[in-house]
Amino acid sequence: MTTDQGRRNFLTKGALAGAATVAGASLSAPAVAQSTPTIRWRLTSGFPNNLDTIYGGAVVMADALNKITEGKFQIQVFQAGELVPGAQAIDAVKANTVELAHTCGYYFTGKDPTFAIGSTIPFGLNGRQQNAWLYHGGGNEAYNEFLSDYGVVGIPGGATGAQMGGWFRKEIKSVADLKGVKMRIAGVAGEVMSRLGVVPQQLPGGDIYPALERGTIDAAEWIGPYDDEKLGFYQIAQNYYYPAYWEGGLTIHFFINKAQYDGLPDAYKVALDTACKAANVNMQALYDVKNTAAIRSLVGKGIKLRPLPRDVMDAAYKASFELYSEYGQKHPAWAKIYPGWKKFRDESFEWFRVAEYSYDSYMYAAQAAKK
Repeated sequence: MTTDQGRRNFLTKGALAGAATVAGASLSAPAVAQSTPTIRWRLTSGFPNNLDTIYGGAVVMADALNKITEGKFQIQVFQAGELVPGAQAIDAVKANTVELAHTCGYYFTGKDPTFAIGSTIPFGLNGRQQNAWLYHGGGNEAYNEFLSDYGVVGIPGGATGAQMGGWFRKEIKSVADLKGVKMRIAGVAGEVMSRLGVVPQQLPGGDIYPALERGTIDAAEWIGPYDDEKLGFYQIAQNYYYPAYWEGGLTIHFFINKAQYDGLPDAYKVALDTACKAANVNMQALYDVKNTAAIRSLVGKGIKLRPLPRDVMDAAYKASFELYSEYGQKHPAWAKIYPGWKKFRDESFEWFRVAEYSYDSYMYAAQAAKK
């Protein structure tokens, strides 16, 4: 074979191979398109968009999902009340009025207190322990088994860490000082506080300041320094208490219509789960940075930073676990999930006391002593 003949044969074979590649690509394209459909969902948030960190968790998730799927799976985020009132979010998702919501499970304890256990309950898990239970301790599987009765799937998608115990017009020196105090506090925590003499009020974030200003309420808790400063509570109530024994490690969930979720291709389920995890980690990190600056700012404005009295904490602890026992007798779903949650909590506390607590205690004491 001459050099020219070899070159012609090589070019011919190359052209045929190229044509085969193009043909293969054109044949496979419809199959790829079928496996990655274009999907557009709407999300209702439980929060107003001026609370950028907690509302922003849904935006972070939607942006990540859009990029992961190259624009094929898009979610439009609406603030609380724009499509449906926040208190109706679960009902709206179940009815497929919207495909999903981003909100706190404990807002729906009026339906069943078990809604709270997936988010946070008094004297529960801290942020890391909460993630451990939900992701790898069987927690979210148990929570989703409960949620299936409501036609909903829950995926963790936001964390605040331990929250603050709230703003009080008057100093609280003992449990007796709580009697008759009208306080904005939600969910199971409101029931516990009522047993300590508080008159609980469940108000959305945007309604708290006007209620404090008018004197409709005497005290309020929301999240922590960053959001609380933005909402201006320090202008009315000067006593800022810690910690929120009722929110040691809040998880905000994405609640998704179960039929819509089940209909997603597996690749989209993985993409959605990954985007939700990104929102979860990002929100906690943002709050840790923003709260550090905000607490210094609030102290500089003259607020009185106070620990909740020990007798308040002790009375609340006792009331909480008495309440959990009552829930176990009245609510089958609670009775099914709570024992596993309690076992996980107790064993997790044993481990965290060994390394985390001893490390933190030494470091904080050393820093305070200016070592």
